[in-house]
Amino acid sequence: MFLLTTGCIGIILAKTGITRRSVGQIIRDDGALVLEAILRRDRAIIIAALSLLTVLAWTDLIWLADDMSMGGMDMTGFRMIPAGQGLMMPASEPWTLIEFAYVLAMWVVMMIGMMTPSATPMILIYARVGRQAAIEGKPFAATAWFVGGYLLAWIAFSLVATSAQWMLERAMLLTPMMASANNLLGGLVLIGAGLYQWTPLKEACLFNCQAPLTFITRHGGFRGDPRGAVTLGLRHGLYCVGCCWALMVLLFVGGVMNLFWIAALGILVLLEKVMPYGQIVARFAGGFFVLAGAWMLIQNG
Repeated sequence: MFLLTTGCIGIILAKTGITRRSVGQIIRDDGALVLEAILRRDRAIIIAALSLLTVLAWTDLIWLADDMSMGGMDMTGFRMIPAGQGLMMPASEPWTLIEFAYVLAMWVVMMIGMMTPSATPMILIYARVGRQAAIEGKPFAATAWFVGGYLLAWIAFSLVATSAQWMLERAMLLTPMMASANNLLGGLVLIGAGLYQWTPLKEACLFNCQAPLTFITRHGGFRGDPRGAVTLGLRHGLYCVGCCWALMVLLFVGGVMNLFWIAALGILVLLEKVMPYGQIVARFAGGFFVLAGAWMLIQNG
């Protein structure tokens, strides 16, 4: 019976022109199609999750900015607290711990809204390779661990930015909307940020942000344990901080709660990282910042 069945199968394959090798190829092709479908599904889920995270961050920023504007009221002598509750304090009063926490939360949300779009390509690569490794029986740590490590770098930057804002406000160098109170400070910050755009450190950090796979191979490859994935994400985040910290400092020039300024800087970061000639974009922007800073210093007299 077995020989008869085998013979029948052989006759069918022969008449249809299908060889055993062809059957194997069909099976492999079907497997590749299934894998590609899984990868597309994963990609869609991750893009949707990152998009939702970005939208939520921007929704919070819009809410805070509207609250702090106080309908255009004159806020001279006061400073607004980004709590979404119309809170304010006399400018001469020292910061409280709760105010520091509110400002820190504002910076963290702002960094998520500005940096998540430009980090998406790296996150998608990690998720894709991780899924392929899982199918082969060698799973990596979940993508969330990598993303968490990346965000840790920007949370650390937010802590530094909050401390800088505290010092600037104590020196009466910021307006109630957290913008530079005089052209001297604004001009110097613009020139400093513009010059940084031309430095080798900026170029090196930007390269690591633009080439995800190169970055991963240079730092030990993908990690299977959560700690390793967090460390890898943290390292990538630190390169991004090194690339973009000067642009974030420019928020003190145009206004930390100036939504148009936040959006413009976020778009610049995205263009630097995803465009083939991102380094040229960075240097062009740097030249513009230097000229704008020089103009502000001239206006200051």
